[in-house]
Amino acid sequence: MNTTVAMYDTKPYDRESFARVAGAESIDWRFLDFRLGPDSVHAAAGAQVVCVFVSDDASRSVLEKLAGLGVRLLALRCTGFNKVDLAAAKELGLPVTRVTYYSPYAVAEHTIALILALNRKLHRAFNRIRELNFSLTGLEGFDLHGKTAGVFGTGRIGRIVAELLKGFGMRVLAYDPYPATDWAAQYGIVFTEPQTLARESDIVSLHVPLTPETKHLIRRETLALMKPTAILVNVSRGQLIDTTALIQALKSRRLGGVALDVYEEEEGVFFEDLSGQVLEDDVLARLLTFPNVLITSHQAFLTREALNDIACVTVENIRRLGAREPFLEGTLL
Repeated sequence: MNTTVAMYDTKPYDRESFARVAGAESIDWRFLDFRLGPDSVHAAAGAQVVCVFVSDDASRSVLEKLAGLGVRLLALRCTGFNKVDLAAAKELGLPVTRVTYYSPYAVAEHTIALILALNRKLHRAFNRIRELNFSLTGLEGFDLHGKTAGVFGTGRIGRIVAELLKGFGMRVLAYDPYPATDWAAQYGIVFTEPQTLARESDIVSLHVPLTPETKHLIRRETLALMKPTAILVNVSRGQLIDTTALIQALKSRRLGGVALDVYEEEEGVFFEDLSGQVLEDDVLARLLTFPNVLITSHQAFLTREALNDIACVTVENIRRLGAREPFLEGTLL
């Protein structure tokens, strides 16, 4: 008997990637284009598994309703789980799995793309050319070679970013509470304190998880330390940056530029087509007015390889649920 999976908040690329994974043919997919929440939980009726993404609501009340419907597994097709009430899930006996690994090159390479595009003002040049404006005025960037890059967080993604930036001939500083000294010695990367990293770097790139300790890692005091010409990049979690302080730094020209793939209040905005609507988020609207701000909509993970990894891990855990086998090591929360 096939396992029925209610997959919430699906996009075409989700359906395509999950459909082509080995083992997916033994699953009855119920692809839903809306998010999981109190008003949509009923759509999981008859499903043994509910599969969710980063913006789905898995609060206590929602989990209680899922358990009441007979759902046996909550499978996250992402790494972050801050929207899941894990204590409630444990009380309800509802296992929660996530994707602990997918291509780190996807996010790392997107980081480099953002740095290059923002520094060389490719977004502005693209818009000019489409209007037949071939002027170069205001499009000046700087050589990465010989400059200093600072990488907050040296997990899989942070290390690749550091190595790529080193390949540009940059001096690379790094901060991590658990420094990988052997790796740093191999690539000529220097671990230092956060204040030194912020003060000396021409590019600061964030690659840390969101925890109570890292929330607003970049705030007014941090921004005050940074060079007025520095570029700040965040592809990790939106709440690592105090957006209000960021806007103040941009307004007072205390920052050279910002590239974001994540945003503090991205829920309900990122991943959606709002082109025919009024943007109600005044903070995001203000950010979009700065010529030295480049924003992408949480797309750093979006490569064929990463999507395949995400689908493979998720499908395998669903298969193991049906076969009463242990979930993949490290994926059970």
